Amino acid sequence: MAEKACVMRLQKEYRALCKEPVSHIVARPSPNDILDWHYVLEGSQGTPFAGGFYYGKIKFPPEYPFKPPGISMTTPNGRFMTQKKICLSISDCKSLNPSRKLESDVVGVKHPDGAPLLHGEFSGSSMDNSPTTGSVNTTVAEKQRLAKASLAFNCRNATFRKLFPEYVEKYEEQRMREQPPVVEAQESSQALVEKREEVKRVETPKEEMRQGKKASFPTWMLLLLVSFVGLVMALPLLQL
Repeated sequence: MAEKACVMRLQKEYRALCKEPVSHIVARPSPNDILDWHYVLEGSQGTPFAGGFYYGKIKFPPEYPFKPPGISMTTPNGRFMTQKKICLSISDCKSLNPSRKLESDVVGVKHPDGAPLLHGEFSGSSMDNSPTTGSVNTTVAEKQRLAKASLAFNCRNATFRKLFPEYVEKYEEQRMREQPPVVEAQESSQALVEKREEVKRVETPKEEMRQGKKASFPTWMLLLLVSFVGLVMALPLLQL
């Protein structure tokens, strides 16, 4: 159970965060547990993470701010393992300065020199792919592939959908933008079917007329043959 000082501190920090949001990062506590926070980190343009939306969790100890939080990532990203604690200067690996604010130490995840650490990993401002606890080494192409698939991956998570409806809406908008070519293809296909049906309606009477002519041709031949036979049989009588 969280200590009263911890709860009050986190509530205060959250109000401050709502008043002055941190660029490229959104963080919110779980409605049922002030110690359980969730965040979305946006990859910066000009990096392999551009277009990516990385969902993760921050677990605060009851003794916060005197003990550091644990930070993990849920979205596959090509930089850190998922569902594993990440070792950063403000997380479990080192002690936390109680005078520091949540938005600078946790949400912004800044190094003591002021450079954004966790966000820096996804903005190109960190020390490239320097290994650390929980990190992985992947190619640029793999990071780009994961960035492209990140929002769809996140939206399959019920907690993510509940806490970050604005990103769910963004995902739906992306899907809508990708649908018009499909709709146009369907319309083109339908138009082609209608054209074929129209040609069929025009060709059908012609075909019926050709079939009618073919059917009537043997009848004329039969009548002509009967007439010729009758004439031949009548010649002897005419000679009499």
